[in-house]
Amino acid sequence: MEELKKVALNDVHVALGAKMVPFAGYNMPVRYSSDLDEHHTVRQHVGIFDVSHMGEFMVEGPQALDLIQRVTTNDAGKLTDGKVQYSCFPNEQGGIVDDLLVYRFSAEKYMLVVNASNIEKDWAWINQYNTQGVTLENISNKLSLFAVQGPKATAALQSLTAVNLSEMVYYTFAVAEFAGVSEVIISATGYTGAGGFEIYVPNKHALTVWNEIMEAGAAFGIKPIGLGARDTLRLEMGYCLYGNDINDTTSPLEGGLGWITKLTKDFTNADFLRKQKEKGVTKKLVGFEMQEQGIPRAHYEIANAQGEIIGEVTSGTQSPTLSRGIGLGYVPVAFSQPGQELFIKVRNKLLRAKVVKLPFVKQA
Repeated sequence: MEELKKVALNDVHVALGAKMVPFAGYNMPVRYSSDLDEHHTVRQHVGIFDVSHMGEFMVEGPQALDLIQRVTTNDAGKLTDGKVQYSCFPNEQGGIVDDLLVYRFSAEKYMLVVNASNIEKDWAWINQYNTQGVTLENISNKLSLFAVQGPKATAALQSLTAVNLSEMVYYTFAVAEFAGVSEVIISATGYTGAGGFEIYVPNKHALTVWNEIMEAGAAFGIKPIGLGARDTLRLEMGYCLYGNDINDTTSPLEGGLGWITKLTKDFTNADFLRKQKEKGVTKKLVGFEMQEQGIPRAHYEIANAQGEIIGEVTSGTQSPTLSRGIGLGYVPVAFSQPGQELFIKVRNKLLRAKVVKLPFVKQA
């Protein structure tokens, strides 16, 4: 057994009574109180996640944009300084290496934020295409990342920085002093659909910043939140989780990521995806809501009205906000329209579900 890596504040989470579990090679807090309580805290108030297991790569030099354009599906050429973009690395077989965020600091300086489970794979992937001497640095082990999410996040954090947080547009960022620490990346991004910010800080300042956030947020009811609630929150928004809903064998077009796949530019395997778009995909990732009592789980079978297996659930849960089962899964295109009836095999029973338009929970 490989020894689990620890985030800088591992001992803080243990002291807070978190249940720690192995996740993507790290010892991570899955919950502090209960998944339900933590989920509602983020939807209604404000919570803080330690997601320092995520990976960060710096990409710098005159050819930095060219490299990013070659290895990602979205058009990073549209980015301006201080903007963030959601994208993915396509592989050469029509699947996805990983999904990621691209941050533009300047015309020759970018940061890529990748999934913890894929840090080594992604690092090898981008290096393989770096034929023009772009400076790459894997800073994943140097940074801590705190996601402060919820409708009260802006108010909870405003006293810690001179940046006007209420004026920050979704998917933009600023580099500024925060909680007395200089050059912190304050990013108006997140994986919950509840609004808020992601704060990137050097490990040596992680404890200071965490404590300052907890203190400033106390009046707003801030609580530490684990990976359990992070999963139910992202699923209510229909956000893909790499390894579940998208992977090396699912194309971005099948996974509902056509909007980040700009076929007007050239990138790895663009021709395959152009042909796939022209021909039409045969299966699609859909969101569905249970119409009967039952919780769908990953790998449960999806059937048609005749009981024939037509697909598989990729992510599923009981939605704390909607109080019903929701899930994502791949089905043939003929079964992908909103309103379409599906059946989910739960404990050998076929339970009725219907395809719905994402997100499951509409943002306020």
